[in-house]
Amino acid sequence: MCCPTLFGLEGIVADELRFGGGLTTVRAENGRVLFEGDERTLAWANLNLRCAERVLIRLGSFPAASFDALFEGVRALPWEQFIPADGAFPVKGHCLDAALHSVPDCQKIIKKAVAARLGEQYHQSWLEETGAKYQIQFAIMRDTAELYLDTTGAGLHKRGYRANSNAAPLRETLAAAMVKLARWRGREPLIDPFCGSGTIAIEAAMIAQRRAPGLLRAFEAEKWACIAPSVWQQAREAALANVDTDTAADIVGSDIDPACVQLSAENARKAGVASAIRFEQADALERDYSDPGVLFANPPYGERLLDVQTAEKLYAGLGQALAASPRKQYILSSDPLFERCFGRKADKRRKLYNGMLKCELHMYFKHSPRRSAKTDRDSLSGFTKNS
Repeated sequence: MCCPTLFGLEGIVADELRFGGGLTTVRAENGRVLFEGDERTLAWANLNLRCAERVLIRLGSFPAASFDALFEGVRALPWEQFIPADGAFPVKGHCLDAALHSVPDCQKIIKKAVAARLGEQYHQSWLEETGAKYQIQFAIMRDTAELYLDTTGAGLHKRGYRANSNAAPLRETLAAAMVKLARWRGREPLIDPFCGSGTIAIEAAMIAQRRAPGLLRAFEAEKWACIAPSVWQQAREAALANVDTDTAADIVGSDIDPACVQLSAENARKAGVASAIRFEQADALERDYSDPGVLFANPPYGERLLDVQTAEKLYAGLGQALAASPRKQYILSSDPLFERCFGRKADKRRKLYNGMLKCELHMYFKHSPRRSAKTDRDSLSGFTKNS
């Protein structure tokens, strides 16, 4: 199987599979994680993975420098092990640095090859495709084709609790990754002063309560005849049994916009973690950060909200507000001048992607309130606009 991921999250997903799923055959690559398992593994992964984008069954890989090679390679794969006679099998995918660069033409060839294979197996000259959907995905890179079946449907970041969001929402899988990178498990107070639609606070509460992110939604493979309904039922029962609602996590989300506060509270209620989070209206630059704990922030980047100059002024104000705070701080930004504006170099940075937007997670965990903001700004004096 294969889990596509946002770039930068491959190692986190691999650890989820190893330590959460108990898997040993796991390999992280750029933008994806490969692993092995059975239908129980497939159901567990869909329900429990917090940072993966979807779960695919990898049917095969073969050279495909021509349409004939693509057709024969696809037809040789065991599609009938998954797709029944009435199954619908739409095709989508992409080509990169390959002789076969036309995606529509590749879609047609793959569709024709799968239909030929299924027609031979089921002794039918025409396939109605009136049953459940078995989404075929392909990737042709450097003249090698890989074929998959998508078991997830809507991406795993769509948990089911965020029907509505603010203008620039943070993807749920990325919010969960930020919390995991901080190794936060609910033992320290947590605050998000730019809560928006509440995603970071909600994902943190779900982690603290060991609440599986997929409990509120359905998956495409639940309709498949090749996977017994009992497999999904057992996976859901196990996930429910693992929830610990008695965890006393101290989580606060705030926003200057009262509409965001109301939206966050509603999303937390839908997610089942409303009792674990306190949402309030507050200006992030005027909050009291003197207590210990952890701060997560996804302030406006100047891409979709505010303009760049206003966003950088906000970073400077935030840096001043946090200069003497004992809190560990994890701040996501796409601005290459964030540290200069904020006034401090991060103890560690992690390159991440919010959708297609390249960002960095700036991590401050060694900062002492005794260290002055001037000392930090002096350390940045060598920065230039291009650094």
